[in-house]
Amino acid sequence: MVHGWEWDDTLFSGTAAYYERGRLPYAAGLADALAEELRLDGEGRLLDVGCGPGTIALSLAHLFGEIVGVDPDSGMIAEAGRGAAGRGLGTKTRWVRARAEALPAGLGTFAVATFGQSFHWMDRDLVAATVRDMLRPGGALVHIADLKTEPRTVDGMPYPTVPYARLDDLVKRYLGPVRRAGRGVLAQGTPGAEDEVFARAGFLGPRRLVVPGGRVLERTFDDVVAWVFSMSFSAPHLFEGRRDDFEADLRLLLREASPSGRFSERAPSTEVFVWRKDSDA
Repeated sequence: MVHGWEWDDTLFSGTAAYYERGRLPYAAGLADALAEELRLDGEGRLLDVGCGPGTIALSLAHLFGEIVGVDPDSGMIAEAGRGAAGRGLGTKTRWVRARAEALPAGLGTFAVATFGQSFHWMDRDLVAATVRDMLRPGGALVHIADLKTEPRTVDGMPYPTVPYARLDDLVKRYLGPVRRAGRGVLAQGTPGAEDEVFARAGFLGPRRLVVPGGRVLERTFDDVVAWVFSMSFSAPHLFEGRRDDFEADLRLLLREASPSGRFSERAPSTEVFVWRKDSDA
C-alpha cells in the first residue's frame, strides 16, 4: 500500500460521470495488439480489476466470451453497467462492486486479468498473488497505462495545448500543495516498480508492447473540465462548498489560454506489460 496513506471509499467519489468525456483514450490499436499477443478468439473470461466505468473491459468485450469488472466505487459500477447496456453487452458482462483485496469473491477462473492504471491504488502484493491464483494455467495478467516517457509534440496543431501546469496550480490553490486522495493526502505520490511485485507473485515475463498513439484530438472547455473532475486529486467532493467557485476560475483560466474555446492534444501511446502464469501451475 501507499506509505502513510489509507484507502477510503471517497477516493473516486463523484468522478465516474466525467470519465468518458474527460479522460484521454487509450491507443486505438490496443484491442488488436492484445488479440494478437494473447491469441484471443472470442472465448474465455476476462477479469478487469479496478474497471472504473468499463473503459478497457468494454473495448475488449468482443475478444472474450464473458467479462467481469470489479471496482469499489458505486458510481463506476453504475456507469459500466450503462455503457454495457448501451452497446448491447448486458448479457456477457458482469459488474461487481468490491475492492480488489476482496478477491477471489467466488468469481471463478479467468484466461486474462487486466489492470488499467488501477494497480497502484491496491495492496499490490496481496492482489497480484490472488489474481495469479484466479488465472487458469498459462493465463495472462496485463498491466495497461499511458506511455509516460514519450514526448508528445505540439507542432502544427490548430489550437493551443491544454495548460496542464496552470490547472495544477489552480487545484493546489484550492486544495493545498500536497496531492489529495480521498480523505488523505499523497505526500510521496503512488508507488511504482510493478515488475518487482508481479515477479514476487510468481508471474513470468514481462513482454512489453507499445501501441502507438499520436492522433490529434480536439478538446473543448467542457472536455478539460471533465478531465479535472475525473481525477482522484481533484474529485468534485474535495472542493466541498467551493466547487462552483473553482469551476468558474477554471473556465476563466481556460478562456484566457484559448479564446476560441478549443485545445489541441496528441493522444498518448499505450504501454502494455504482459505477465504469464506458468502453464504447469
